[in-house]
Amino acid sequence: MAVIRHHVGKRLSEIAIHNGTIYLAGQIAEDTAQGIEGQTREVLGHIDRLLAEANSDKSHLLSVQIYLSDMIHFPGMNAVWDEWVAQGATPPRATVEAKLANPDCLVEIVVVAAQRS
Repeated sequence: MAVIRHHVGKRLSEIAIHNGTIYLAGQIAEDTAQGIEGQTREVLGHIDRLLAEANSDKSHLLSVQIYLSDMIHFPGMNAVWDEWVAQGATPPRATVEAKLANPDCLVEIVVVAAQRS
């Protein structure tokens, strides 16, 4: 089965799809002047948009990895996450503190999801 890629760049693709599984590149906020709540909302909006493009949505998440620049942001990120995530379909998730490539980014989120049937 072929690998389908969307938004292919020199360094990465935003989406790769194989055998009904969707892999998204790590999503970050473009407006890094925002605090953790704003950056998290923006990132989750990117995820919603990319999943819709790949024939999926947040209720089809298979796993999520969340990278925070500092664990001090954990409560704020979780407050936005809890409003966004599909209740009854919460995915396996890991949250870690990491030095992000752009020091102004407070959060980066990587998801794997299934396509809708």
